[in-house]
Amino acid sequence: MAATQPVISRIAKADNYPSRPVRIVVGFPPGGGGDITARLIGQWLSEHLGQSFIVDNRPGAGSNIAAEAVARASADGYTLLLVTSTNTINASLYDKLDFDLIRDIAPVASLTRGPLVMEVNPIVPVKTVAEFIAYAKANPGKLTMASAGNGTGPHVAGELFKIMTGVDMVHVPYHGSAPAVTDLLAGRVQVMFDIMSSSVVHIKTGKLRALAVTSATRSDILPELPTVGDFLPGHEASNIRVIGAPKNTPREIIEKLNTAISAALADPKIKARLTDLGDAVLALSSAEAAKLIADDTEKWAKVIKSAGIKPE
Repeated sequence: MAATQPVISRIAKADNYPSRPVRIVVGFPPGGGGDITARLIGQWLSEHLGQSFIVDNRPGAGSNIAAEAVARASADGYTLLLVTSTNTINASLYDKLDFDLIRDIAPVASLTRGPLVMEVNPIVPVKTVAEFIAYAKANPGKLTMASAGNGTGPHVAGELFKIMTGVDMVHVPYHGSAPAVTDLLAGRVQVMFDIMSSSVVHIKTGKLRALAVTSATRSDILPELPTVGDFLPGHEASNIRVIGAPKNTPREIIEKLNTAISAALADPKIKARLTDLGDAVLALSSAEAAKLIADDTEKWAKVIKSAGIKPE
């Protein structure tokens, strides 16, 4: 009888969860895609679970400040983390972190998987990925590749492309996607692997030429575009978004949150809004989300080591 008491206690705790407001810590400033996604899900959970789910923006140190805060928080389900590919990249980009993403953060539920788009300034005389590869090989070291900064998603996606094709391009890091896109529009740099939301307007107006998306499948926003993998089998680069919690968070609470988040992702209004951001809804179990994070971490670790990428 005594052995069953802890189990009963945990189940009762999950039944009563949440009994007070829950924080979703986001390692980026308000207004970006990750922040908007967290707010959409948080609002849905607030409306359906009877307590406020409040986004707590803690930008800084490449989102490591937010991740460490959650890794050190109480494992009671009241402090959650928006995990993104920035976190999986950081796991090997930074030599010394005071936390371990895989060890210290328990995946709760996946949210979305968003492609990047490979785009060029129209002055570059190519219209397909194959033409781009041929042009880059014919002009080694003459093309410049913009990114949102060293070790960012756009950077590692471009480095993966360089590794797989053997093309020689000069990386030009910026402090964020916006200034990089500005210089791409002006022709000061020639190519970029960018997040969909910051470039889609320029693509649709013809100011930038999109060659392909970096996801495994085509994007709903630009369905006419092929994938980079269509020309370069095995190439895949996308931004994952997952809700995580401190390790040792009760399994019953994780499963309750996973069920609720999966229901949120199935809501047509939520799904449509996330699609508008350029992302594909991705509803996985907590175990599947854990594998997603582990696989993403392993992939980017290889790219970072091969390309010798260091943080700014």
